[in-house]
Amino acid sequence: MNSCLAPLAAQPLAAPASRPLLPSRARAGRVAGALDGRSAAQAARSAARRQAVAAAAGSSYKRDFSAKPRLIQHKNEAKAFYAFLSQVYDYIVNPGHWTTDMREDALSVAQLDSPDLKVVDVGGGTGFCTQGVVKAGIPTTNITLIDQSPQQLDKARQKADLKGVTILEGDAEDLPFAADTFDRYVSAGSIEYWPEPQRGICESYRVIKPGGMACMIGPVHPTHPISRTMADLWMLFPTEEEYIQWFTAAGFTDIQLKRIGPSWYRGVRRHGLIMGCSVTARKPTAGDSPLELGPKAEVSEKINTNPLSFLLRVVLGSVGGFWYFVLPVYFYFKNLVWPRSGPLADKF
Repeated sequence: MNSCLAPLAAQPLAAPASRPLLPSRARAGRVAGALDGRSAAQAARSAARRQAVAAAAGSSYKRDFSAKPRLIQHKNEAKAFYAFLSQVYDYIVNPGHWTTDMREDALSVAQLDSPDLKVVDVGGGTGFCTQGVVKAGIPTTNITLIDQSPQQLDKARQKADLKGVTILEGDAEDLPFAADTFDRYVSAGSIEYWPEPQRGICESYRVIKPGGMACMIGPVHPTHPISRTMADLWMLFPTEEEYIQWFTAAGFTDIQLKRIGPSWYRGVRRHGLIMGCSVTARKPTAGDSPLELGPKAEVSEKINTNPLSFLLRVVLGSVGGFWYFVLPVYFYFKNLVWPRSGPLADKF
C-alpha cells in the first residue's frame, strides 16, 4: 500500500474581487449569546480573522462545485442511491474500495488515543468507519454516528460491536449539535455527496472543541480521461489541493494529508480513488468557523424534483458509479499477472 503523510502549510490565498463573502445563516441563540459577552477588542480581532479567512476562501478553485454538482452529488439523489446500495454496501464497496487495512491506515492519524474522547462520525452509513473508531479504543457510549440514509443506519444498528453508539439521522451540512461538543470529528466516504463541501467542513469546525481534530477520508480526482468522465458524471472527486483549500478557508490549522488506497492498486492514482486520502486538521479556537456562508444550496425536504428527471439523474449517475465497481476488479486481476519490476511495471 502506498501511503504518505505530508504536512501542508496553510498558505494565504488571494481573493478575487468578484467573490464577496456572503452573510451567514443566522444561528440566533449562539450568535446573540456570543455578542452579549464579548468586548469591542474581541469583536475587532474576530472581524480581522474573518477577513483573513475570507481571503483564503475566495481563492480560485479549479472547479466550481456549487454551480453544477454531479448527478448523485445532491441530497435527494444520494438518498435514493443509498436506499438500494445500503443492502449490499458492506459486501461490494468495502472489499474493493475501503478495506479494513485502509480504514486503520486512514484513522491512524486521527489521534484516537484516549478512551475519554467524544467522537462523531458524520456520514457514517453502515458504521464501517465507526467500527474502526471502536477498534481504536473509544467506548461506544462516547461515539455518535449520523447519516442522512435511514437504510444505511438500519445496517449500523444491527452490528453488535456498535451497541451503545448514538445513531442519528441528519445532514452533514447542518449538524444538530452545539458548537464545541466533540473532541474528534471523523467522516469517511461522505464528502463526495455534499452539494457544498466547504459548508460541511465548516460544520466540522463548529462542532469540535478548541484543540480538537477533524479527520476527513474521501476520494481523489482522476486524471485518466475515461475515469475522470465517469467520476464527474457520478459524484464529487476533489483534488488533494482542494481539500487543503477548504480546510484552510474554514479556519483549521495543522492541516495534513495522508494518501491511502487498496494495496493491489500499487499506488496508482490516475484513475481516482473512492477512498484516496485522509485529511486531518486542528481547530484553534472555540465557536463557529470564522468563514461565513449564505443559505444552504440544498435542503432535501424542500426540493421539488420532477420524477422523470430525478430517475434519469439517479440512473445515469449510477452508470458512473458502476465504472468504479469495475476498476478495482480490473486492478486486482492485473496485480496478479502484471510484472512488479522492469519497463512494464509502471504501465498500469
